Amino acid sequence: MASHDMTHDTHHDDHGHHGDVGPHSSFSGYMVGFVLSIILTAIPFGLVMAKVIADRNTAVLVLGAFAVVQILVHMVFFLHMNGKVEGGWTLLSTIFTVVFVAIAITGTLWVMFQMNAHMMPEHPKLAPAEVTGPGS
Repeated sequence: MASHDMTHDTHHDDHGHHGDVGPHSSFSGYMVGFVLSIILTAIPFGLVMAKVIADRNTAVLVLGAFAVVQILVHMVFFLHMNGKVEGGWTLLSTIFTVVFVAIAITGTLWVMFQMNAHMMPEHPKLAPAEVTGPGS
């Protein structure tokens, strides 16, 4: 009877996958992410190479939007981040990181532009320094 109990215990182990709540990857999920990544790279590339968008600010906004969507595709399909994994802590920590990085970048750019604006302006009576070469 003892040998029967031992075989029953080994079959009941289920290889440790019984309590997993993490995401399970599939080939089709990776392929969907891969195809979306290619599309989200090809469209902005085509827009830039064909010079479809003439205004620089519009181009930056459109390309930035494509970049954000591609980041989200990578997070969902390749990093398997959603609200269910680890009780939502992974998604919450990612949101915190994005907000923190956005604040840091915005603050840095603000400081740099303010420094540039408050530096000594060019004096209207002073001509720019002439560049003289070795032969002059």
